[in-house]
Amino acid sequence: MTEPQKAFDAHLHIIDPDHPLIENNGYLPDPFTVADYRARLQSLPDVGVAIAGGAVVSGSFQGFDQGYLIAALRELGPNYVGVTQLPDGTTDDQIQRLDEAGVKALRFNIARGGSATLEALDAFARRVHDLVGWHAELYIDARTIDADLADRIASLPAVSIDHLGMHEDGLSTLLRLVERGVKVKATGFGRVELDPAEVVRRIVDTDPSALMVGTDLPSTRARRPFADTDFTKIRDALSPAEADAAFWSNAAKFYGIDSDT
Repeated sequence: MTEPQKAFDAHLHIIDPDHPLIENNGYLPDPFTVADYRARLQSLPDVGVAIAGGAVVSGSFQGFDQGYLIAALRELGPNYVGVTQLPDGTTDDQIQRLDEAGVKALRFNIARGGSATLEALDAFARRVHDLVGWHAELYIDARTIDADLADRIASLPAVSIDHLGMHEDGLSTLLRLVERGVKVKATGFGRVELDPAEVVRRIVDTDPSALMVGTDLPSTRARRPFADTDFTKIRDALSPAEADAAFWSNAAKFYGIDSDT
């Protein structure tokens, strides 16, 4: 039997009702615990994929709460890291404690809010990178990225963009950012307005180290939730070596996970 494709789930959410949740634009998500997440992964080997780690991403509905994230990382284990939202006034000591708890990136949720603002991007992203080596993650519609903002994003020491940049009309902007070292998550196919297979192919043709894949579970507010066949679409668009990089080694390197684990 062929071994399943080892994968790092570069974008997942844990929604624990034991921790604070904030209604965002009238929306409050249903619970999605670590146990729920693990149960949902059980069908992935049927499409030849096995999750071996991942990044737990704070959503707009979690604001600046860190309790749920620390608890989730403790339960999920060492191959999982956190992507948090913080106000730009967060102290160095607080950032260092989160780093020790397994947080490895700072999210700027431009599409939904609930995070530090775009105005804080340059100084805050550089501060956390210099202090603890975190990269920045942007949830942003690539159509809204003008030339000035593109220069600001590309000049950051390390940065990724969620959900393939959201819309096909932003693809040329996204690919120019990839040329300049920006990473991209192939996630949220149920919320994007583009052909994921085509965009995945074009990103890898531009920079094979740029693409990372993820489930976006539980797919809050998406038109449809993650389907196992979303991963099949990615694998079908790539060579085996390209798939190995996109599903595991690119993200493992970006998030500081031992790629041999």
